Amino acid sequence: MPSPKSNRNGLSSFSRVTERSMSFNGRTVVSPTAEKLRRPKTVPDLSSAMRNAAVNSPPKEEVKPKKLTKVLLNVMIQGSVGAVQVLISPELTVRELVSAAIKQYVKEGRRPVLSSAIVDDFDLHYSQFSLESLDRGEKIAELGSRNFFLCKKRKEVVETASSCAKQAEQATKVDSPWLKFMSFLF
Repeated sequence: MPSPKSNRNGLSSFSRVTERSMSFNGRTVVSPTAEKLRRPKTVPDLSSAMRNAAVNSPPKEEVKPKKLTKVLLNVMIQGSVGAVQVLISPELTVRELVSAAIKQYVKEGRRPVLSSAIVDDFDLHYSQFSLESLDRGEKIAELGSRNFFLCKKRKEVVETASSCAKQAEQATKVDSPWLKFMSFLF
């Protein structure tokens, strides 16, 4: 059904098109309501503004470097998938870092579950390839790293001469038929 001619706005759309084309060609329609925009005042010489500010400012006291209050450390725990992130003060010791890492690990409910949560059962290393564990009394700020590896402490195996002799006796007492056959050949 065709629309009545009274609803057509062909004339107004034509005027819009001509305004667009005029602005495209560089000719703009100046409306009487258009005013010039005011620009803010700027300082052309920035160095003079800096000098004036320096003269008017009070003398500065010695600026002391700020101390770190907290440090974010990554502690990888043996057998775990990812590192545990611990936020700790740099004045604390390695022992306190181990304690905080174990608490965070248990709090997050990570797997595998630690067999013990006793701090003395764990050693902290720089990496999983480092053989020496870090001294428990050393401060975090002195370590020079933010990534560490936590593993169970190796149990010291103390063997005496008597236990070695017992092991040798047990090895000779083993009676297996093929060993008897070997002695027959020699």
